[in-house]
Amino acid sequence: MSLLRVRAVRNARRPIVEVELTDGQLRVLDLTPFLTGEIFEPVRTDPTYFARVQVHPELRTLCWPNGADIDPDVLLGRRPSA
Repeated sequence: MSLLRVRAVRNARRPIVEVELTDGQLRVLDLTPFLTGEIFEPVRTDPTYFARVQVHPELRTLCWPNGADIDPDVLLGRRPSA
């Protein structure tokens, strides 16, 4: 089984994003539970900054210019296998 990763992110309107996964699924996700801690403060408080979300080209995860990111396994409610 291959790991699911993020292929694309669209319609980023705080706190909701639409993601396309590497298996072709489209999911609409509320990121509120993941936007904790100091690094996520601009993401949490500034809709313009939130909208700057991108897909990291190598890690295939959601990320922002300040280095904040959300691991796909956490984002999708899965735990990495041991």
